[in-house]
Amino acid sequence: MICSRTVFRCFKTLERLGDRVTGAAGPFFVALAIILMSIGTVAFFDVISPSLPFPLLTIPLCVLVAVNMWTHYWWACTVPPGFIDGDASPIRGLWAAKKNHVGVSARTTRAVQTKCSKCSMMRPERAHHCRICNRCVLKYDHHWINQCVGLHNERHFVMFMAYLVIATLAFVLSGYPQLLVALGVMGMHVSWPYRVSLTFYLLIYILSAVLCLAVGVMCAWHLAAISAAETSVESQDHGVYKRVARNRGEEFVNSYDLGRRENLKLFFNLEEYPIYTLIVPLRLQPYTDGRSWARKDGYEEHGGVRRGEELTDDDDE
Repeated sequence: MICSRTVFRCFKTLERLGDRVTGAAGPFFVALAIILMSIGTVAFFDVISPSLPFPLLTIPLCVLVAVNMWTHYWWACTVPPGFIDGDASPIRGLWAAKKNHVGVSARTTRAVQTKCSKCSMMRPERAHHCRICNRCVLKYDHHWINQCVGLHNERHFVMFMAYLVIATLAFVLSGYPQLLVALGVMGMHVSWPYRVSLTFYLLIYILSAVLCLAVGVMCAWHLAAISAAETSVESQDHGVYKRVARNRGEEFVNSYDLGRRENLKLFFNLEEYPIYTLIVPLRLQPYTDGRSWARKDGYEEHGGVRRGEELTDDDDE
């Protein structure tokens, strides 16, 4: 028992050290991502785009993908996620015009308030305390390179991942002929008439292939969680709730789950905003202020979970 407790404390110490390193290195990772995406963007439009078929169609589409990728990355990094002790409605950015000003059709109820044991703030359900930011975040999902992903920037984070996957896939598929030239498959005397060096192109091509696969898997996982009305934290918590309910002969019911299609519509807020906001990088307000949530008919809380069984931030200690 003493040995296992010591090992556990060692792992928690390493985890907190990792949190500090992640928090301190956030700006470095932001800058690194900007550099790599810049090189990739320049390489695509310098090496690949001149050889694309139907340039009047394909090049504007490529520009649209690049603009979406860069814009959503910027907003994912700069839009506050929604701290419970801060501004609940950040106003920076180009905002889309609402098509519906009466709100969503789904039934919404006020969120239950609990007290955070870390910062002693009262917070609504789905908010969690971030150990790196040391603040409670509305609809906390996770902490990434420089800040949290939460209520106000989660859409930009997911859209950035989606457009990054599209951009890297386009790079890999359409840049294959240039790859063969760079590798010498087409002959050693074939010229390389581009500003981007051959070595840089090879490195960016390999990086694009790796990112397309890795980020594609992560994006698919997030979209699956969104379609189930779960955040990254909740998907883990709900797994525990399902096991507990099953052991009692009961069934866990996620009260936020309105069906896959409706969950996706609520996440991207396509009831209040036009569908073109999926391809035009504009700011959108979420359907809620984080203090009320759409719920399944007949449920005011999750089914199969009893009072006192809810997981809290203390369960990570």
